[in-house]
Amino acid sequence: MRFRHTNRPGFLMGFADLFTAGLFFLFYIPNSGLHEELEEILGHKIQEYWKAYLLGIPDLFIYPLIWMARIAEELKAKAIELGLEGPYTSYWHMVGWNSAGFLLFMLGPAIATERFFDTLNRIEIRLNEIKEEKQGSG
Repeated sequence: MRFRHTNRPGFLMGFADLFTAGLFFLFYIPNSGLHEELEEILGHKIQEYWKAYLLGIPDLFIYPLIWMARIAEELKAKAIELGLEGPYTSYWHMVGWNSAGFLLFMLGPAIATERFFDTLNRIEIRLNEIKEEKQGSG
């Protein structure tokens, strides 16, 4: 799979998601191909975001935060495996900025999402390069 979306503006998407109470990602993740890209990169099926969103309604959206934080930690491991230099996103980065960062600045979720998509973009660029190298030598 060639990754086409390697320049996603994480800060803007996080800002949009914050002000739509998670509805932005509810529509963006399945309709942009992001879900399939994450499954390809991580090498396994992941829960669909709409299910995480619904499970988050009764717990003040802690469940979707944990959903994204777990994926962030897996992306960090993939970035390290690919030899990409940090900073990376991580479980605690997502949780910290989305909780304490929200209370302190109201921009915490956008900062966390920026790092999440920065890591994802760099992974996708590197995987595209690896694929091109293999095609060039094969």
